[in-house]
Amino acid sequence: MEGMVKCSANYVPLTPISFLERSAIVYRDRISVAYGDIKYTWKETHERCVRLASVLAHLGISPGDVVAALAPNIPAMYELHFGVPMAGAVLCTLNVRHDSSMVSVLLKHSEAKLIFVDYQCLPIAQGALEIFSERKTKLPLLVLIPECGQPAAISSPRILEYESLLKKGKLDFEVRRPRDEWDPISLNYTSGTTSSPKGVIYSHRGAYLNSLAAALLNDMSAMPVYLWCVPMFHCNGWCLTWAVAAQGGTNVCQRYVTAKDIFENIAQHKVTHMSGAPTVLNMIINAPASEKRPLPGKVAVMTGGAPPPSHVLFKMEELGFHVTHSYGLTETYGPGTVRTWKPEWASLTPEGQAKIKSRQGVQHIGLEGLDIKDPVTMKSVPADAKTMGEVMFRGNTVMNGYLKNLEATKDAFSGGWFRSGDLGDIIISGGENISSIEVESVLFSHPAVLEAAIVGRPDDYWGETPCAFVKLKEGCNANAEELIKFCRDHLPHYMTPRTVVFQELPKTSTGKGPL
Repeated sequence: MEGMVKCSANYVPLTPISFLERSAIVYRDRISVAYGDIKYTWKETHERCVRLASVLAHLGISPGDVVAALAPNIPAMYELHFGVPMAGAVLCTLNVRHDSSMVSVLLKHSEAKLIFVDYQCLPIAQGALEIFSERKTKLPLLVLIPECGQPAAISSPRILEYESLLKKGKLDFEVRRPRDEWDPISLNYTSGTTSSPKGVIYSHRGAYLNSLAAALLNDMSAMPVYLWCVPMFHCNGWCLTWAVAAQGGTNVCQRYVTAKDIFENIAQHKVTHMSGAPTVLNMIINAPASEKRPLPGKVAVMTGGAPPPSHVLFKMEELGFHVTHSYGLTETYGPGTVRTWKPEWASLTPEGQAKIKSRQGVQHIGLEGLDIKDPVTMKSVPADAKTMGEVMFRGNTVMNGYLKNLEATKDAFSGGWFRSGDLGDIIISGGENISSIEVESVLFSHPAVLEAAIVGRPDDYWGETPCAFVKLKEGCNANAEELIKFCRDHLPHYMTPRTVVFQELPKTSTGKGPL
């Protein structure tokens, strides 16, 4: 329309950097980060991130360069989520469970110019750099992150130290904001089991929008107190690194995720929000009575990464947690769907509410489209709980693409939707559809079962039959016959597992599971 002018007055590229800048003003004296005896305000966190960006620029980091990080949920890891983008660079957070060989592969593929390493991960990083030197490849700079408040033991002149670098940073550094909001802000490698995981590129725009969506689906109002259980290296902490800043909240960092630490931090800091895979929830409900503590108030929990059994959700609610079930992938910035609650479900029994919460939900506000489609015809399949289809996404919170893999990017986006590769968790036995989630929920309700996973086992007559993989609680006993009978008493006979295997259940490198 005539009269419109696009200019800096009415158009600024979206970026999570603005969340930090706003909180440094609005919530300047409120606690931004708490970690043991270490506490920072939002004013201090902003200043530290500006100094960090300044140092990166001084070290030769240019816009678009990749800066890697190998660290748990500690204050420095949180600061890197702002300081690196403020230098115009791209943050690549690496899984602390990777070995030196994998870290070397990812550093080479990402072409990281610098890597920040927590002191506990130093041997892994040094091993990765040794592999680099054998390939006669230029080594990235290494910055050691010591434990907060502890002096660093630097053994090599090639290793820099985090806090010493920050002191050299300039507060008058001009932050390098993105020229285009579609510019990359981070690089996240998928947690697949292949030797070469894909590098998923996030944009400033997608991170901004998904952060706000994450805050909304968590009912995260102003000044929440968020306990870090989800690794910040996984989808940038499901984008909650930036979401908490948007709301001026407090980030309660913890190096280790144990039931004891979770309960203690909730009590000490009056935590209002946290997130975790169902394995974390399972750990909480099965914590010894000596470790459990009364909650100071309702704690909102977002869970995802695997379908949460309804029994686990029911037990969490009994303890005073309010659980929201989400689903997504690395390619969707973490959570892409949410089990949106309806008031009429409140009249159901607690068990009935837990069953509803365990199911997948609907797209969150940041997505334009979510559908189950036939991957060949691209037509929507009937919502009849029978017809198989592939979960597909479309919208601004879908990745830019896979780093250096245009063919895989085009395949993922063919048909105008992102193809997740995820199908409904359905086992088809003798023409009957069996929900693996439903069977797992029954197994989880057995008093001796700690973890359970249901898979389809090939069968010459039925096509496939349910096979249960089970880990028992410590000190508990149960045999296959007992568990099969328990399932038969609570399920239709055709849904009952024909086989039970007792073993430790495998999990992905991000702690999700069972696989």
